[in-house]
Amino acid sequence: MTAISGVIITKNEEDRIERAIQSLYFVDEIIVLDSQSTDETVVRARKLGATVFVEEWRGFVQQKNRALELATGPWIISIDADEWVSPQLAVQLPRILDNASHEAFRVPRKNWWGGKVVRFGCFGRDKPVRVFRKASATWAGREPHDSVSVRGSVGLLTASLHHAPYRNLAEHLQTIDRYSSLAARALWQEGKRGSVLHVVLRPCFYFIKDYFVFLGFLEGLRGLLLSLLGSLYVFLKWWKLRGKGCAVS
Repeated sequence: MTAISGVIITKNEEDRIERAIQSLYFVDEIIVLDSQSTDETVVRARKLGATVFVEEWRGFVQQKNRALELATGPWIISIDADEWVSPQLAVQLPRILDNASHEAFRVPRKNWWGGKVVRFGCFGRDKPVRVFRKASATWAGREPHDSVSVRGSVGLLTASLHHAPYRNLAEHLQTIDRYSSLAARALWQEGKRGSVLHVVLRPCFYFIKDYFVFLGFLEGLRGLLLSLLGSLYVFLKWWKLRGKGCAVS
């Protein structure tokens, strides 16, 4: 059987880490790279058999690449603490990797919001690369939106990964504020600048795409709220970039 390493980065995830680790029961090792949690994350992860490293936070991309370095298996499944592997994926993955014809695989991700899976809008089209050959991939992207860069072909699995990114609406709004600042800072450092047109038009384009083109309206009131929240993120990112102050100082 092909050896698989499960990799998770954490920071104060005591209420979610157990579900994530337990869903990785089929892997050969579980690596948790913790960013100096002040709760019981590290204790709970170790009790469940994970190998835990505690290091300072470097940023999403660098942190995930560091966790990748710590893994020893030729194949990696990388999940966040707010994600968990479905039973179907746990069964499917080892079989596929034994005779893999690709260097990496996209995984359909079922995003939960408000206690239900979101089927439409951007949340319903999510298929990130989360399974890959260690020698053929690295984490890249612009903070805070990391992605896997693969040297070789990428396949698509049929079984799902589950994702519940927000505990409640308040956390969703806090994340929008924090991530929009990180994104604005990254754009500023790349030499990009915001304009009035960016601030006005980009949120509108996002809403049209999410709510109408990607059929977010089929989610009802919840779909409307998600489209508005996504537009708010886009607005704040470009507003902060234009204003410089809170995002890039």
